[in-house]
Amino acid sequence: MADPSTYRPAPGEIPTSPGVYRFSDAHGGVVYVGKAKNLRNRLNSYFQDESALHPRTRTMVRTAGRVEWTVVQNELESLQLEYTWIKQYRPRFNIMYRDDKSYPWLCVSWSEEYPRVFVGRGAKHRGWRYYGPFGKAWAIRETLDMLLHVFPMRSCTKGAFNAAAQSGRPCLLGYIGKCSAPCVGRVGADEHRAIAADLCAFMEGRTGRLERKMTEQMVQASAEENFERAAVLRDSLAALAEAGERNAIVLPERTDADVVALALDPLEVAFQVFHVRGGRVRGERSWVADRADDADEGGLVESFLLTLYSDSAVPREVLVPALPPDAGALAELLGAQRGAAVNLHVPRRGDKRVLLDTVAQNAAQALARHKARRSADLETRNRALAELAELLELPEAPLRIEGYDISHLQGTQAVGSMVVFEDGMARKSEYRRFVIKSFEGSDDLRAMDEVLTRRFGRLLDDRAVLRDAGRDALVDPGTGRPLKFAYAPSLVVIDGGPLQVEAAQRAVDALGVTGVRVIGLAKRLEEVWLPGEEYPLILPRTSEGLYLLQRVRDESHRFAIAHHRRRRSAAMVESVLDQVPGLGPVRRATILERYGSLKRLRGAGVAELAGLPGIGRATAEAIVAALAADDAAPAVNTTTGEILR
Repeated sequence: MADPSTYRPAPGEIPTSPGVYRFSDAHGGVVYVGKAKNLRNRLNSYFQDESALHPRTRTMVRTAGRVEWTVVQNELESLQLEYTWIKQYRPRFNIMYRDDKSYPWLCVSWSEEYPRVFVGRGAKHRGWRYYGPFGKAWAIRETLDMLLHVFPMRSCTKGAFNAAAQSGRPCLLGYIGKCSAPCVGRVGADEHRAIAADLCAFMEGRTGRLERKMTEQMVQASAEENFERAAVLRDSLAALAEAGERNAIVLPERTDADVVALALDPLEVAFQVFHVRGGRVRGERSWVADRADDADEGGLVESFLLTLYSDSAVPREVLVPALPPDAGALAELLGAQRGAAVNLHVPRRGDKRVLLDTVAQNAAQALARHKARRSADLETRNRALAELAELLELPEAPLRIEGYDISHLQGTQAVGSMVVFEDGMARKSEYRRFVIKSFEGSDDLRAMDEVLTRRFGRLLDDRAVLRDAGRDALVDPGTGRPLKFAYAPSLVVIDGGPLQVEAAQRAVDALGVTGVRVIGLAKRLEEVWLPGEEYPLILPRTSEGLYLLQRVRDESHRFAIAHHRRRRSAAMVESVLDQVPGLGPVRRATILERYGSLKRLRGAGVAELAGLPGIGRATAEAIVAALAADDAAPAVNTTTGEILR
């Protein structure tokens, strides 16, 4: 039996999205399939203290040797995928699902004079319409209860129907509007069958016509001042939208397709494939590979499909995120291999598009998991640091690396970022933000000079404190707090090319700081620029050192962008609040702390604003009026000058 701790996923690796998970044994056989609204919470529960687990669960996690998961759009999709995979893999620990007939379905007894809708199991009758099966009976019963508000058709048994007809009084559902009560003649057989047909159309995914019809009826009822009827139709439309949550995991029964998506960065690409057969996802696979060139999405898709179908069957349809450069020739080649036409296309809307988005989410998860494993591997990190020391001619491995970037919008709200990697791992407690104070405008070189001057000036100040105290420990002798800036980096990575590198090197030299190597990493070709060099250093794309530099550069860029957006949002709020008379700095600070952005502030009503400390109703009304006036002002694209609104 395996120890669950040996295959437990790393912290943060599991997404919080809904999905389906599979425990497999050492031979690859699936031993358990489950679903979860939150994959992280559910899977973490399996790796708690074993004494707290049910005996059967404890046996399962010890039998398994690996856990995998697939992200989906919503819980309904996870129900369907769970059912499909339990039926396909027959996992030994899913004993409650051994019998396929135990799965519930939704039935409409279409051949009866007054069709009945109900949830059932077991054998099926000819002439009746069935939808499903579904993973959980309660889920489809909740959906049916919601649908009866929109489609009030008969759901009672034959005995209850006859009893109501004899007494002349409908059952409770008839009184509360969840049945049109054909038993007492409120509607005729034809009208009731039309209601049943609408419900069947909804279950078959044909909701557009229903929504248009109900919207027209609601508008007409409102025009006729029949507001009670209009309100009922409004609520029915809302219920229809809620019940009609897309479920792209199940496509029409005749659908045979492979759905391909990818996630990429400058060095690596992850591919994910869902194999749909008979309308259901029968399997999925993922690959992560190094990018050998700078091919775009279409080129990557083409090379992947040629590799994928070199040793596997070609389906009738292949859905991709982008068409290859010569899609016609590739489709013809795949068709010749299949012996029939192959439809290679990009879905733009509908369930197939939603399923493609789901596959893309899983590709992104696969790439993130791969990166997390790669960065957490001690041997890999040591190899990356050793490569950098050799390639950059450093006296020793760069145990502390700092990355810097500048972010602004047309020269406004310019900020800088500093990120820190120690032993090849991000150390977020050491990250720092900088607001550019010495000038205004768009000058990345001056901004980088200011950021590095302030950072290394602080380094010299902290070292002076230690020198005066006659101490070597990086701790303030007066307060006992750590002097974090006194720790000099071995390597500084600038997000940019030769100009940015030269500016950074000048800033470091001006302060007299030694022992710090400055380099730049340009985005397009991943070139490493060194100060004073005419040509860049090109590292192999498979280099672990290049991978580490890329992570530092991307993290500094992300951190700078996030800081800039926060300041820009706060400035926009301040600009609007300037128009409110009598609003002082204390109350402005309260509003900024509570909302932080114009979008969130606009979502607040007068009553909510009036509830804030120091904000009365009159001031709240003035704020809402200022927001309305600002929203009506023309919006201009600052890059092109185009008037957007």
